[in-house]
Amino acid sequence: MAYLMPGLFYCTYLYHVLSSFFCVCIFHRCRFSQMLHPIFEEASNIVREEYPDATQVVFARVDCDQHSDIAQRYRISKYPTLKLFRNGMMMKREYRGQRSVTAIADFIRQQKVDPIKEIENLEEISTVDRSRRTIIGYFEKRDSANYRTYEKVANILRDDCVFLAAFGDVSKPERFSGDNIIYKPMGENAPDMVYMGSLTNFDLSYAWTQDKCVPLVREITFENGEELTEEGIPFLILFHQKDDTDSLEKFQQEVARQLISEKGSINFLHADCDKFRHPLLHIQKTPADCPVIAIDSFRHMYVFPEFSDLAVPGKLRQFVLDLHSGKLHREFHHGPDPTDSTPGQQEENREMASSPPESSFQKLAPSETRYTILRDRDEL
Repeated sequence: MAYLMPGLFYCTYLYHVLSSFFCVCIFHRCRFSQMLHPIFEEASNIVREEYPDATQVVFARVDCDQHSDIAQRYRISKYPTLKLFRNGMMMKREYRGQRSVTAIADFIRQQKVDPIKEIENLEEISTVDRSRRTIIGYFEKRDSANYRTYEKVANILRDDCVFLAAFGDVSKPERFSGDNIIYKPMGENAPDMVYMGSLTNFDLSYAWTQDKCVPLVREITFENGEELTEEGIPFLILFHQKDDTDSLEKFQQEVARQLISEKGSINFLHADCDKFRHPLLHIQKTPADCPVIAIDSFRHMYVFPEFSDLAVPGKLRQFVLDLHSGKLHREFHHGPDPTDSTPGQQEENREMASSPPESSFQKLAPSETRYTILRDRDEL
């Protein structure tokens, strides 16, 4: 494999590069990309000096005009896009930070920090922060296939969980049946869960850990809003006060009970009422009205009638199904469907019909002042 620039590969070698290394890759085809090229190249040179071993970090770039198949494979929808790959797997979170040599180099340094903290004494387990999801591995030795698989999983999910590991005599009391991995959920009284699969099977280990570390209901913040919006599916959002954990727990339970089959067609989120005042005002609500449940379809916002209706069996699910069927949109424009009202109500319903508030979270999508947005994937 030849270098075309110090520390920077072109896409001729990309498939081999992505399957072999820790890699940061830029997908480009526009004026913003041309502006980023010298910055990306200089950052690659700096990182190359710090990590001269070619197995440590690789920078690569793809011209998406010449290699549209690669852009389609990785679902590139804007340019430039900086993706991070580990062990051949594309990370869900791409680089969205400052476009400077220092910021990109610092990002790589942070990514190279070992995400696993070693436990020196089992008494440390009692001080684990139970406000965070934690995975703990107990291994006879560090130099083992079991631990290498654990390392791979931890590197991929480093932003979603805390990873700890104990070895040798320290871990021995917890290894009565061999090496093992446990999950400590959030909450002081939540019971531990034990991984029962093969410790050397990466796919099984990753799937189990991802299920534990990535919650069904995620928090939306201004930091991850662009990323979530770019997933391109509607939001079902609970707006709640930061210290109102009871409402969040009820929402999480009902989402798991009623909407697990809708995962992939809608994002389940919760948001801090005070931080997201503007979207609340958009639907004529204030933090004093919280908890509030709403859908943002990226065209309009729709409000769930009452938070107390969450306890009505199937009502939250029907709210989501009405979005997918177009019923929510129709009723905002034309009033309740005739089948849902008596003949005497139909004229009154026409007068009640209105236009739903426009999407508020769409404004968190990638900006055209920073990216060239691909409007139609067929454009590739």
